Amino acid sequence: MASKLADAQTWDAKDYAHNARFVADLAGEVVAWLDPKPGERILDVGCGDGALTQKLVESGCQVVGIDTSDSLLAAAKARGLDARKADVRELAFDREFDAIFSNAVLHWVREPEKAARSMRKALKPGGRLAVEFGGFGNVAAIATALRACAAANGADPDLASPWFYPTPTEYAAILEAAGFEIERIGLFPRPTPLPTGIEGWLETLRKPFFDQFAGAARQKAKQEVIALLRPSLCDTQGQWTADYVRLRVAARAA
Repeated sequence: MASKLADAQTWDAKDYAHNARFVADLAGEVVAWLDPKPGERILDVGCGDGALTQKLVESGCQVVGIDTSDSLLAAAKARGLDARKADVRELAFDREFDAIFSNAVLHWVREPEKAARSMRKALKPGGRLAVEFGGFGNVAAIATALRACAAANGADPDLASPWFYPTPTEYAAILEAAGFEIERIGLFPRPTPLPTGIEGWLETLRKPFFDQFAGAARQKAKQEVIALLRPSLCDTQGQWTADYVRLRVAARAA
């Protein structure tokens, strides 16, 4: 989002639902940390196609979802949700929400300090923040294989891993500087089975990396990455598992 590398990532609602629905399906813990209550006004940062936003609405909350993808916003609006195009770094809200929720989004934001200040401004005094995203060590094997492929083929290694994966100490300092009080924070290793395998994951989440290759070289590069990953992420039954590590935090606006 904040960098040209992150901006290069585009989303297709159908593709995301097919290859990455597990992202919403595995969000139970961060929703529990949010502890939504009927009547609360909640901002869902990076609402995507609205799968989790809808659950918050069904719990009795008044929810505004924001995202930067037109395709995902269209899918969220098709669910009847209040979904708006907005950047978390530049929110227009001022002390409007009881809580902010976000799942699997903030690692795309390469200006985390700016995002933290913007979220703090959107919260009422004492408002809650409950977010989960990629933490230190997330998809380390995948990123390493992509970098190795880039090095072997004279490609851009920065496109291998455009994400922000902080440690708890690093992210806690960012939130505290923005005016939050940390209630709990931690890293949670979560090996994640991939329903459509590693190829679906790579196409959905690292398409810009492979788009730098022309013609047949694109598929060749992808197969090189898959071959590098197979010994560590694919079991003897052919099941692929991504090496996810999540950072989860609950904080309160001071």
